[in-house]
Amino acid sequence: MVGDLFALMWVPFLMCLVLTGIYAYLGLHVIAREVVFVDIALAQLAALGATGAFLVGFELPSWVSYGFALGATFVGAAVLALTRSQRRSVSQEAVIGVVYAVSAAAAILVLDRAPHGAEHLKAMLVGNILTVGGGELVRVAALCGAVGAFHWWARRAFLLITTYPAEAYQQGLSVRLWDFLFYASFGLVVTGSVRIVGILLVFSYLIVPALAGLTWGTRLGARLAIGWSLGGVVSIVGMVGSAIFDLPTGATIVCVFGLALLVLWAVSLLRKGGVPQAV
Repeated sequence: MVGDLFALMWVPFLMCLVLTGIYAYLGLHVIAREVVFVDIALAQLAALGATGAFLVGFELPSWVSYGFALGATFVGAAVLALTRSQRRSVSQEAVIGVVYAVSAAAAILVLDRAPHGAEHLKAMLVGNILTVGGGELVRVAALCGAVGAFHWWARRAFLLITTYPAEAYQQGLSVRLWDFLFYASFGLVVTGSVRIVGILLVFSYLIVPALAGLTWGTRLGARLAIGWSLGGVVSIVGMVGSAIFDLPTGATIVCVFGLALLVLWAVSLLRKGGVPQAV
């Protein structure tokens, strides 16, 4: 039985590790920028694009569907970049909320005209990671590796804009252009993974490991190590638990992420003698 379980889950587990690797890093940027729900907005845009392709007759795994989804996320990246201002008189979270609400409502309208729309909506939310194959794993890993390499190359600009935006403006950086590149590369990862794992799991892999890293680590390397470790452990526990109790895998992993964050919060509270705060 153990051998059968391993044979069934080793490819999905490797996919979880790949997503943990890129999303834990992106999550540190997202939290520092105070745009926590940007991944849900971009994921919803990707789902809207894929739904549009599905409505006109293209299957979800097709390249045309991927192109529709990617185009929608690039539109969202452009909106987020153009609404960025130095004074920030309006919070970008408000813009992100509008983008999410409109794209979600549009997806529902499109699904209302599509056959089996309810099943498609469920798939967008929780995905079906157990069905991932070796080919998909290689493609997503290559995509995440390329995005990671790009972020390494652009790390100075991205980190400066994330941590010291005022200084970035003073140095004459084209903040809106770099923001578009950040969100567009983010959208590449989201588009490549949301169909597999769903919107809820994308959000969990992005935010929870980063929160743990910010709470327990003081340097970037330590924060990444903590986030990656948490993501790996939660992936194992969630997948094994879903198999034992015959539960949907994606939803189970999301719930385990929530429990893990609660445990870390309680441990930090006991250790510090107060409410833990992310640095």
